[in-house]
Amino acid sequence: MKLKKWHIWLGFAISAVFLYLAFREVDFSQVWSYLTHAQWSWVLLGLVFYFIGVWLRAFRWQILLNPLKKLSIPRLFQVVAIGYMGNNVYPARAGELLRAVLLKQKDQISISASLATIVVERLFDALVIMGLVLLNLSQLTALPSAQSYVGAIRAVATWGAVIFLALFALFLALVLFPKPTQKALDWVINHLVIARLRKGISDFITRFIEGLSSLRSAGETLKVLLFSIAIWTCETGLYWGVMKAMGIQLSFMSLMLINGVVNLVLLIPAAPGGLGTFDAAGKAMLQVFGVGSELALGYTLLLRVALWVPITVLGAVFFVREGFSLTTDVAKLQTEYADGSHEPQI
Repeated sequence: MKLKKWHIWLGFAISAVFLYLAFREVDFSQVWSYLTHAQWSWVLLGLVFYFIGVWLRAFRWQILLNPLKKLSIPRLFQVVAIGYMGNNVYPARAGELLRAVLLKQKDQISISASLATIVVERLFDALVIMGLVLLNLSQLTALPSAQSYVGAIRAVATWGAVIFLALFALFLALVLFPKPTQKALDWVINHLVIARLRKGISDFITRFIEGLSSLRSAGETLKVLLFSIAIWTCETGLYWGVMKAMGIQLSFMSLMLINGVVNLVLLIPAAPGGLGTFDAAGKAMLQVFGVGSELALGYTLLLRVALWVPITVLGAVFFVREGFSLTTDVAKLQTEYADGSHEPQI
């Protein structure tokens, strides 16, 4: 889908609302005091765990891409870092498209096939996030300050799990019964899609199914799931490092719950990098656990810097090395992808 200007403005408007929620009724001098007294060595330790998680993402992606082409972990790590940079800088999580474009241009893997592997990544990420929330939600029931949140969080997580399980069922059909499922989809295309678009959509689905071929092995699927759990555990390691830096005392399981809820809120369309949505959700969750508003905001701001700056700078360096510029027209890339005119065969 081509990105429209109103999509961008809507994202910034949503971010503005959440930024107001994050920064209202806060003593900023106290927030600054907490930040200046933070022990940054703990943040650096947390970043070690975080980048281990990014490296594990490269391993997971290699498993999914193996049926298409064998790529090295260093190569995939660079592309994953570029994807993070794209999501943090460009609207509409354009980093995912950038990853697919890079594999098309440099590694001769079709966009639709590589996008299929990225969709699988996001599906497993979503399942782990839902698990983090649902498995740890009982912690909130014992907190008086959380009573107004528990029902809403449980409802969002439950409905999210239902939706993603439905998607998972569709993926299983594509993985286990690719030919019958493609026939069924072709029937839908031939009866519901205008004639001039049918061939392009059908070809896209064919390559998409090729991108799912790695999941036809139960062993490979289990590896993807285990890597996904390890990835999110490592990312929570950064939450833990920032917690130690700010002198907050929470259990690791509580931090995993916070991580899960924050990422649920990040599903709301907003400006790049989850501007506002991340900040409001992080602050609110810490307040639920009894952390004061100034300390909660200080923690969230420091966590944002740790999550955003290092990976974005690293991704930008790799991006420029690939021959792109930070002024790359992402909308044009979207148009090329939508047209399918630049798709190489694999």
